[in-house]
Amino acid sequence: MTTAAETLSKFNWQPQPAAQKVLNNIIDGFLAYCPGAARLGARMKHETATRFFDWIDSIHLTKTPEIVARLKEVGFSLHPQPGAPDCYVHEGAIFPSVVLHALAVTRVWIKVDWVSDFLAAWDMHDAEITGDPFGQLRACRVFAGNHAELWVVERHGFRGFEPPAFDPAKAVAAMKHLERFRRRNRDLENDAAGYAHTIHLFAAAAEEIGRDWACDLFFFAEREFWQRRNRAAQVQKARQDRLGLGWANHDHHTYRCARDTFKQHVSLLESMGFVCRESFYAGHEAGWGAQVMEQPVCNLTTFNDVDMSAEELLGDFAHNGFPGGIEQLGTVGLWCALHGQAMLQAGMHHLECQFDHAALIEQLEREAHIHTMSPFTTFPHLRQAFTYGEQWKVPERRVGQLLASGLVTREQAQHFLNEGALGSHLENLERNDGFKGFNQQGVSDIIERTDPRKKRTKVPA
Repeated sequence: MTTAAETLSKFNWQPQPAAQKVLNNIIDGFLAYCPGAARLGARMKHETATRFFDWIDSIHLTKTPEIVARLKEVGFSLHPQPGAPDCYVHEGAIFPSVVLHALAVTRVWIKVDWVSDFLAAWDMHDAEITGDPFGQLRACRVFAGNHAELWVVERHGFRGFEPPAFDPAKAVAAMKHLERFRRRNRDLENDAAGYAHTIHLFAAAAEEIGRDWACDLFFFAEREFWQRRNRAAQVQKARQDRLGLGWANHDHHTYRCARDTFKQHVSLLESMGFVCRESFYAGHEAGWGAQVMEQPVCNLTTFNDVDMSAEELLGDFAHNGFPGGIEQLGTVGLWCALHGQAMLQAGMHHLECQFDHAALIEQLEREAHIHTMSPFTTFPHLRQAFTYGEQWKVPERRVGQLLASGLVTREQAQHFLNEGALGSHLENLERNDGFKGFNQQGVSDIIERTDPRKKRTKVPA
């Protein structure tokens, strides 16, 4: 039998300082030879509290025996991609891929939501874009220096470096399905029906444009829905849009899920190409766990929270689900009961993006009076904190159902009706040395601090 310790340690991510040092040296040299990229990096730091390195999609270098040996020495391995037979990736860390070519030039590609938005923001009228509008890959050179070029890249479910053959009919279909995802009915007669409807919508999109492209568009719509309900997200997105970047610095998307539909939730994500990674259990008192899932082609990660026990962690809870009936609700279950599930009525609990941790705290507070809660992770290789959450109004019918079921007290019910309950957050994350994992103890702490039953921490004036 698999023990809890074995389950929790299966994915033992470690910082990769040697690989980080190699890439830092390359990027430092690149910025010295490409003044336009250096200016962009400075503006990223001072105007969006983000770091140039965290936006990098790929680094393109002149191939030499020395660079091949150095990459392999620090953990990179060969993973050919369309248009890049010499593509190296580090499977144990979050690092950009390294593409080796025969040209005597270093190119850095940075991620953006839409290439055209970047060009418009920087008033670049004549820049030539590789790839067709609404295709799966578009790239454009935006700054050039001494044998050094900065490109921006827009991807939609495609990891290659040469645009696939353009199909106008598919491009139109992609926009049609994006519209359907954005207009998705999230509030059907019950949650099982809501998941079934979502699975049907996605299956139709995947059949017409392919699973990975459909997955990319689905999560674009998910971020948009969450953003409408979160002021910190609206402010930060506007700051990043001023530089034409969008949400391309996303790290992971967090969903809070009910026990009775968790199996459907995982099934939906697996139909999108996600695979299960590490699982978490926060401890008996916290009463919740999580399944991390990753979609490698779309570069997407989800953190899927659910009320559970230590015994349930030992089984395959992601695929077997949970027995019906529950005597009490944990933090996650109560949030879903008050607001609706994150995949359905409520939208995501939070989006976590990569930032300069200290800079974001200072800039949001100074520019928009948006305050950040005490950090729940303060490792050198990982720093995490939530903005103070949005206080959402709770529908009377939901409070009434909880009260009638004995899952909240009359006093708690009245509090939710009068004051609402914590809804969503923006998460401020800083990763260093390519660390790919999470801090279980810290996650447990923040789950407890966001329990709707706890007295709300006063937001600083």
